[in-house]
Amino acid sequence: MIERLLIALVLLALGAILYRVYTARQLKRTSATNAIDPLLMGARPNTPIILYFTTPDCVPCRTVQMPVLDKLQTDLGENLQVIKVDATERPQDADRWGVLCSPTTFVIDSNGRTRAVNHGTAFYHTLRQQLSGVVE
Repeated sequence: MIERLLIALVLLALGAILYRVYTARQLKRTSATNAIDPLLMGARPNTPIILYFTTPDCVPCRTVQMPVLDKLQTDLGENLQVIKVDATERPQDADRWGVLCSPTTFVIDSNGRTRAVNHGTAFYHTLRQQLSGVVE
């Protein structure tokens, strides 16, 4: 019984480590290509961005994520730009950014560096914390 528990714990730890490595590589890769990415070409210069990938049938996107992003946009005004991307209409963009699920949000600072990625719903306090030091 103890052996099974230890095996399960090792597998969980390995999964967590692999996820952190994947996320770190994703942040590094996207930061390197943000300056030439077509999704960001029309963005306001020197303005932090939340790049938000969604799908039409994503219930958490409509019921949780979009209201959170609307509140952030209201609170921060011109100091934040939210770019919404439908992953079903633009699958090549979702692939390029490494989107695994919807919703997925990327927090990009005013220098174009990807600061955080959230696979799944990102709540207000999480995004606000990720934006601290990025938004004046």
